[in-house]
Amino acid sequence: MNPVLTLEQVRAWYGRAQILFDVSLRIGSGEVVALLGRNGAGKSTTFKAIMGMLDRIEGQRRFHGKDLAHKAAHEIARLGLGYVPEERRIFTELTVLENLEVGRQPARDGAPSWTAAQLFELFPNLGEMPHRLGGRMSGGEQQMLTVARTLMGNPHLVLLDEPSEGIAPKIVEDMARMIVALKQKGLSVLLCEQNLHFARLVCDRAYVMEKGQIRYEGIIDALLRDRQVQQDYLSL
Repeated sequence: MNPVLTLEQVRAWYGRAQILFDVSLRIGSGEVVALLGRNGAGKSTTFKAIMGMLDRIEGQRRFHGKDLAHKAAHEIARLGLGYVPEERRIFTELTVLENLEVGRQPARDGAPSWTAAQLFELFPNLGEMPHRLGGRMSGGEQQMLTVARTLMGNPHLVLLDEPSEGIAPKIVEDMARMIVALKQKGLSVLLCEQNLHFARLVCDRAYVMEKGQIRYEGIIDALLRDRQVQQDYLSL
């Protein structure tokens, strides 16, 4: 499987504090991979390192074979790498449709292409409120809108940071179905999560982080059977 994204011995800092230590991972085409770990393990920092959003990053980052070093976040996004941060960064004074239009980018070779109508099929809740202002939506609906707006950029790979965090169980189920549907369309997804149950529903493989290092790599079923890894790196 040709990798869409590869990290090799990536190190990253916030100011003088080193947060990531030789992180290596790969995401294949059409693969859904979980990056698991407790709060503070370095998962979100890994996403920011991928997107070039930290002042100091070392090691190799490649997207479809292209070196991401020295590229700004907007340049990386234009290559077809979508990023959905944990914070729901929607435009609260714009409607659902207007938020989607903000994310529109041209179609890309080899990547699924999206329209607002297709996204309303994927997110029926949004389809029921195309003219609702973002600020008048629930947290789960805002989360869906954030994902949908990212998909309007027609990415090859989406980074989803804690998509199940703080939303109702019904919306979590809808989010899981959405990720499975994205995989069926050939989109690659890297999912940052604490919720192993949610990861089990949608992922092929998993990496487990602790203190800025990868501590485990394997298929999701093997992780579910490995109680020691769960106890050491995932249990609260």
